Amino acid sequence: MLNRNVVETLKKIVGDEYVLTDQGDLLTYSYDGTPDQPQVLPEVVVLPGSKEEIIEIVKLAKAEDLHIYTRGSGTNLSGGTIPLRQGIVLVTTRMNKIIEVDPENLTASVQPGVIIAQLNDAVSAYGLIYPPDPGTVKTATMGGSVSESSGGLRGLKYGVTKDYVIGVEMVLANGEVVTFGGKSVKNVAGYDLTKLVCGAEGTLGIITEILVKLIAKPQYAKTMTATFDTLKDAGYAISGIIADQVIPATMELLDQTTLQVVEEYIHIGLPTDAKVMLLIQTDGNVEAEVELEAEKVVAQCKKNGCRDIALAKDAKEAEDLMTARRAALPALARVKPTTVLEDATVPRSRIPDMLVAIEDIAEKYNLQIGTFGHAGDGNLHPTILTDARDEAEMDRVRKAVDDIFAVALKMGGTLSGEHGIGIAKARFMEDQFGAAGMEVIRRVKEAFDPNYMFNPDHFFFKGE
Repeated sequence: MLNRNVVETLKKIVGDEYVLTDQGDLLTYSYDGTPDQPQVLPEVVVLPGSKEEIIEIVKLAKAEDLHIYTRGSGTNLSGGTIPLRQGIVLVTTRMNKIIEVDPENLTASVQPGVIIAQLNDAVSAYGLIYPPDPGTVKTATMGGSVSESSGGLRGLKYGVTKDYVIGVEMVLANGEVVTFGGKSVKNVAGYDLTKLVCGAEGTLGIITEILVKLIAKPQYAKTMTATFDTLKDAGYAISGIIADQVIPATMELLDQTTLQVVEEYIHIGLPTDAKVMLLIQTDGNVEAEVELEAEKVVAQCKKNGCRDIALAKDAKEAEDLMTARRAALPALARVKPTTVLEDATVPRSRIPDMLVAIEDIAEKYNLQIGTFGHAGDGNLHPTILTDARDEAEMDRVRKAVDDIFAVALKMGGTLSGEHGIGIAKARFMEDQFGAAGMEVIRRVKEAFDPNYMFNPDHFFFKGE
C-alpha cells in the first residue's frame, strides 16, 4: 500500500487535480493497447506540467524506493505502460507544447506530450513534414513514439522515429537532467546517446524535450493498388520493386481477410475477392522521377503475376486508400473481441517466405489471422482474431505467436519493427540477443538506472 505521505507530497508538487487516486480514474491507466496482458490498477497517477515537477517526482520516488511507469496516450502495443509493481504512473500528456519550429535548421523542439499529427500541422505552414506516421498518428504522443521508436506508412523510404530524433532532454533516476544531441548536422562526439534513448521504452529516464529534424514536403506523388491471387506473388513483387532500385514512400500489404473487414467498415470499393492487395505510393520533388518510379512499380507487379493494377485518379482517392490502410486494425478489431497484433519483421528478401509461414501457422492452429503491414521494409502485422474468454483458443494463439517469432528470427529478422518489446515480448529477447547480449542490455540499464526505478520489467519480464 502506498504511503499516504507520498500522495500528499505529489499533490504539493503538481497540484491536487493532477494526482489521481480514485479507483475509477486509476482503472483508465491499468492497461494499454496490448491484448492478453495483465491489467494492474496503479496505486497513484500523476500528471506533471513541467520538467521541474518531474525532477521532484523522481527525487520522491528515489527516496521512497518506488517505481515510475511513464506513459503518454497509452496506444502502445507491447504492454509497455502496465504498472506491474508498486509505484507511480507518470503521464506526460500535459506537457504538450511545441517549443520551437526552426525552418532555417529544419528542426522542431517539442515536449513529450505533443501529438504527432499536431506537430505535422504546425510545420506544414513552412512546407515541411515530420515523416514518422504510426497508425495512431492522431492520438500518439511524441514521447511515446520516441520511446518505442515507432514507424508508420512512410517508414520504407523515410525511416522510423530514431532516424529523425537528433536531441533529447531527459531526467535521470537521481533527478539530474541531461541533454544529448543538438542541431549540429555533424555530431559524432562520444557515444550516440540520443539514439540509445530512442526505443529504450522509458527504461533509462523520463524524456522532457525532443529535438527532431524535418524534411521538405514532397510535391508530387503517384498512388496505386495492385491485386494478386497468391501471397507469394505479392511477396515477389515487393522484392522485385526493391531490387529494381525503387524505394516507394509507401508499400503496404493487406491480405484478403483484412480487405474484407476494412471494406465492410469504410465502404470505398476495395477488391475483396483478391487474395492480397498492395498499396503503393511513389513521391518526390521531381515529377519525372516520380512518374518513372511508378512505371517501374507497375512493370514489377505485372512481371510477378499481378491480377490488376490501378492508379488513384485524384488526391481524394489516394487519401481514401491511405485511410483504408490506417483502418486495418480497428476494422479487424470489430470481428472478434480480442485482436492479438504482432509486428515480427524480416529482411525484405524473406517477405514471400514469411507471408506463407504466417498462412501455414494460421492453418496449423486453426486460427483466423489477418495480415497487413509495411511490406516494403519487411514489417508485417499478423493479427490474430480471437476471444480472450476462450482459454482453449488463447492457448493456440500463444503457441502461434511463439511460432511467428521463431520463424522471423530464423529468417534473420527481429522481434519488433516498431511496436517495441515492453513486457509482451520480453520472454523472446534472449532468443534474439543471446545470453551475452542480454547481459550487455542489463548493464546499460543499470548504468542509467541502477535501482530499476523506471519500467523495471521491460526487456526482462518472464511472466511469472
